[in-house]
Amino acid sequence: MQTLKFDTSKEYGAPKVLNATNGGPWHNRHAKHQYRSNFTEYKAARIPYSRNHDSAAEMIYGGPYSHDITCIFPDFDADPNDSASYDFACTDESILACLDAKTETFFRLGQTIEHQIKKHGTIPPKDFKKWAIICEHIIRHYNEGWADGFELGIEYWEIWNEPDLDDDDSPDKRTWGGTMLQFFDFYEVAAKHLKKCFPHLKIGGPSLANKLKWADAFLSEMQKRNVELDFFSWHIYSSTIPKITQKAEMIKSLLVKYGYGDAESILNEWNYVKGWTDEFVYSLEAIHGSKGASFIAACMCEAQKSSIDMLMYYDTRQSVFNGVFDFYTAKPLKGYYPMYWYGMFYDMKSEIRAEGEIEDIYYLSAVDKNGKTLTMITYYSDDDTAPNKNFALDFGKNGEYEIYILDEERSSELLKVTDNLILDMSVNSCVLIKEK
Repeated sequence: MQTLKFDTSKEYGAPKVLNATNGGPWHNRHAKHQYRSNFTEYKAARIPYSRNHDSAAEMIYGGPYSHDITCIFPDFDADPNDSASYDFACTDESILACLDAKTETFFRLGQTIEHQIKKHGTIPPKDFKKWAIICEHIIRHYNEGWADGFELGIEYWEIWNEPDLDDDDSPDKRTWGGTMLQFFDFYEVAAKHLKKCFPHLKIGGPSLANKLKWADAFLSEMQKRNVELDFFSWHIYSSTIPKITQKAEMIKSLLVKYGYGDAESILNEWNYVKGWTDEFVYSLEAIHGSKGASFIAACMCEAQKSSIDMLMYYDTRQSVFNGVFDFYTAKPLKGYYPMYWYGMFYDMKSEIRAEGEIEDIYYLSAVDKNGKTLTMITYYSDDDTAPNKNFALDFGKNGEYEIYILDEERSSELLKVTDNLILDMSVNSCVLIKEK
């Protein structure tokens, strides 16, 4: 029988931020009618950050009156220095609801993706410097109290979203209506202005959709133009874990190549997708079941061992990509439990690792200050017919462990308390093992 043998004396650093999300809790703090909320469960998962991209598409977060620059500053011809030019109310409410759940906002400065036939907010601003000044005042509202604002200390400010999604000659540009070179000019102006105003904050982007050649050109230009980059954000949708970690290492190599080796690598959109056309419906079905949950757990396990600094799941909005909360009731789905389990790892001192590998078995293990272990294991495969796997865990000591199971029939149920760590796992299932 194969065994994962852990060395608890060798530590690899604290658990990373891996259960952040796009979309915060569904919690209108003033709702009295047709009320539903996932606030209690969201807070219990200890989600550290919520990225507010695409929030303007959801009424629960303020809809078309929130988050996007064109929503907060609806008349681009208005005076950016006049507080009357801004409409902050709905964005304020959404950010404060997140803070009620102990979740900070990762603020995307830009626009929601536009799939409709006519584009509006994704058209490049007619004055890049004015756009940057508008963003400056948004930051001052949330961090310095400007315009009856707050002192929230929001740290991460991301410039735009997926400017590389569509090619320059595409007739249907959904995220950036200009060319690649226009975006480079735009990013340079915005990043330099915001970094000059707020040298202590983390300014980054560009929220890369998929094109590594585009990323290479972007980083090369930013280096030539002396643009600081505190973090590089990127996206990937996949049905295999190696594809994600391989892309992470390719991005890390580009960051090092162009002198941005110290910039954080933030994967802030990811989920299970087998295909976007014929296989899309199957993908959505998988997202909402134990397979999607197992995929979430596997991504977290491997991200901890990779060059990725932060994961942000897409998403916990009321959307088809939400495998964490039910669209209709807001109750937890299977995908909630790996998120909830991961929140426990923030109490652990350091990650530990095992010798050897078992195909399709992914694990994350850590010790607390008293040497007690916490371990999440998932058997993830895109082959739904894969047979059960039997294997053992060895922590090099005697102990008693609580084992919780997540599979098609059970959702984080206590399976047993045992000192014998031999597991029989079905495909696309997860266990949490807590040392008593």
